[in-house]
Amino acid sequence: MVAIDKSSSKPYYEQLMLSIKADIFHGILRPGDRLPSVRELAKELLMNPNTVSKAYKILENEQVLVTIRGKGTFVKKEEDLPRDELRIRHLKEQLSALVVEAAHLRVSQEELMKWLAENFSELGGSQDESQQPTKND
Repeated sequence: MVAIDKSSSKPYYEQLMLSIKADIFHGILRPGDRLPSVRELAKELLMNPNTVSKAYKILENEQVLVTIRGKGTFVKKEEDLPRDELRIRHLKEQLSALVVEAAHLRVSQEELMKWLAENFSELGGSQDESQQPTKND
């Protein structure tokens, strides 16, 4: 399930969040599935429980997970989630910064597009019509 690269410069909580999101995307975790408790996962991954708690809390704020007191933390049902325009705008800002950095490093648009396509392929998905940009994008 969850994979953490201890040699990565990316913070553990970010790696944990991305890993959980990838598991949901790949169907390893399904809506309604219970995740391990903070303590269980921290013990399994040999990390500080505060790190796991931080990842869970952020994923709850992003409406990926839901915690029910006394029952646990669960994957939230996707159909209950509206498109998060604020997070999408933030993602577009990150992409703009990436494009500037790529241009500075003389990475061509074609090469950058190829990388994007490769990453979508690695996720096992392609963009369907419900994910197509709107005229406001």
